[in-house]
Amino acid sequence: MKNDLHPDYHTITVKMTDGTTYETRSTYGKEGDTLTLDIDPSSHPAWTGGNQKLMDTGGRVSKFKDKYKGLGF
Repeated sequence: MKNDLHPDYHTITVKMTDGTTYETRSTYGKEGDTLTLDIDPSSHPAWTGGNQKLMDTGGRVSKFKDKYKGLGF
């Protein structure tokens, strides 16, 4: 088997949208990095029943609405 074929597998901290954190092992970043989630099971409509509003952090929803505003969406 080739050396250095697989990425480094280490411990990171995952920060949920409500501010809670937990540690897990991942290939993301470096040892001790923090992965901050924009959407997680506590905020995604598939798990919450669809009555929470998603945050538009990248402006994607507004860009979509501007692009297709004449079609009546």
